[in-house]
Amino acid sequence: MVEAQSNQDGPVAPLWVRRPKSLHLIAYSVAALVFTGQIAAVILRGSDWPTALSVLLAGGGVALSWWRPWAGLVVTSAASFAVTAVGHDPLSVWMMAVLVLFSVTLRGKQPLAGTGIVAAFFLGAFMTLGGFRGGAIVGAAALFSAIAGGATGAALRIHREHWRTLEERAESAIATREIEATRRVTEERLRIARDLHDVIGHQVAMLSLHLGAAEIGLPEDAESSRQALVSARSSARAVVVETQRILALLRLADDISEDEALRPTPALSGLEGLIASFESIGLDVHPSIDIPAGFVEPSVGVTVYRVVQEALTNAYRHGEGAATVDVGQRDGRICVTVENRVGHPLRGSGSGSGSGSGSGLGLVGMRERVESSSGRLTIDSDDGRFRVHAEFSPLGAVVR
Repeated sequence: MVEAQSNQDGPVAPLWVRRPKSLHLIAYSVAALVFTGQIAAVILRGSDWPTALSVLLAGGGVALSWWRPWAGLVVTSAASFAVTAVGHDPLSVWMMAVLVLFSVTLRGKQPLAGTGIVAAFFLGAFMTLGGFRGGAIVGAAALFSAIAGGATGAALRIHREHWRTLEERAESAIATREIEATRRVTEERLRIARDLHDVIGHQVAMLSLHLGAAEIGLPEDAESSRQALVSARSSARAVVVETQRILALLRLADDISEDEALRPTPALSGLEGLIASFESIGLDVHPSIDIPAGFVEPSVGVTVYRVVQEALTNAYRHGEGAATVDVGQRDGRICVTVENRVGHPLRGSGSGSGSGSGSGLGLVGMRERVESSSGRLTIDSDDGRFRVHAEFSPLGAVVR
């Protein structure tokens, strides 16, 4: 028998458990060797045809048992009567019948019924036609060989089922462990998200409030201090934006891909790549991008990126011809203008708000995003052209 081995995940089932047909093949191979040996002995001894026929009957029972276990077992066991009747030693037939019994019980058939059939034929032939030839030792050998064949097959089948049960339990335990680990990770992620929202969000909001109060209370000639407070408030707003992004990743981590989760926040530096992506799908874009070299609040950069993205999406879906994109700095402000010819009217066009098409934002979403960054948005549709214009302060201050 092949011994169990071990690996990092635990014991490995023996080879005969993983390949149950191997034992059947071994049993039938041995029976075939016994049958071949008996046929060779019959030929070499020049035995009469009844002897050859009785051996062929046993071999036919072995072959039949491959497809019809019970019928083959009965024929092979009954051949012991024929062999005993012609005066031939029934030992070879007994061996074949025991091997068939082993295979039958290993398949899951009733071991008591199979053992009873084989033992009944063996002892019946021994006590009737055999005339108790060989004495009690031969009778006991016939009986216990039948018991051994049936018991061995049944024991190996039970052992195999035990291994299968252990494997199923191990798989179930692993699956349960993974589910529990996923549940714990999810709970911990949500707990962190709640703490970030409740603690950091509140503290940053209070910090921004106090900085605003300090800025109001400064004397008019404290320009350097005022600029420092403005920068501090801008940094506080940047923390809020990044914290919101982290919260979104924590709460939606199971619903987004790893690439999306690790993708950096959109910024002004990504405008050229954004325009190139629209050009790759067939939109003719004439860009004029002059990104300011100074500090730009991250939330403003995200908003500029999203405005250009939404406007180009509308131009691709609803416009005709080329779209022009102009991003630059004028009078200390960041100005964004996207213009294209209108193929068919957009809902929400004009200076009022509406719900246009786009990447999930629409025109209303675009306006809300601009206003959240303290910017100003104008949408016009005149003479068959659609124009989106937005203005921002680099620090996110209100544009008047």
